[in-house]
Amino acid sequence: MVERLETGIDVLDRKLGGGLPPGCIVAYAARPASQSELLLYELTAARGTLYLSTERSDEAVRHAIENSPSSVGSPTIRRITSDDPLEEATQFVSALPDGANLIVDTMDVLERAPTGEYVDFLNDLKARMIETKSIAVLHCLTGDAQPENRSRTHHAADAVFDLRTTVAGTELENRLSIPKFRHGSQPTETIKLELTEEVAIDTSRDIA
Repeated sequence: MVERLETGIDVLDRKLGGGLPPGCIVAYAARPASQSELLLYELTAARGTLYLSTERSDEAVRHAIENSPSSVGSPTIRRITSDDPLEEATQFVSALPDGANLIVDTMDVLERAPTGEYVDFLNDLKARMIETKSIAVLHCLTGDAQPENRSRTHHAADAVFDLRTTVAGTELENRLSIPKFRHGSQPTETIKLELTEEVAIDTSRDIA
């Protein structure tokens, strides 16, 4: 049985056979207008977390987490601001303690780096995750214009979570699919989520 680290989100842990294996990198794709950050915030409750923000200020991220209606932890929040975001991110990751979460929100800034440098960064990130037995969740915004290196992110990731938000009648509907999962049985069905007070299964009746 492969060792698992719980995400802290019950519905995900059940679908993933207990959680994610240490050393795993997850690419978490979602549209900018979705409530995708709620899942990121709830991940911080499971264990110590380094939260790297590439766009929002650390104060804005901290305020959002503290005011989240779901259960959250007290992550270390750092903003990437230098002209060489890959180098700065690498420095932060090098200080990651054992058995931690790493969240990068969002990856778009890093993915705009030259391809060779970005591939090296992904390989170094994977090595660090394995060394520390940690989990990395890379928040990848989807839309009409995506960074050229997005395909490299998906290729390097051990798992891909894809959140889709649609309008069903008069309600918003959030469904999470896992099209890629290298470590165990891949969930074949989408997960209908409630992204309100906490990340949970939407138990309302599906009408096909």
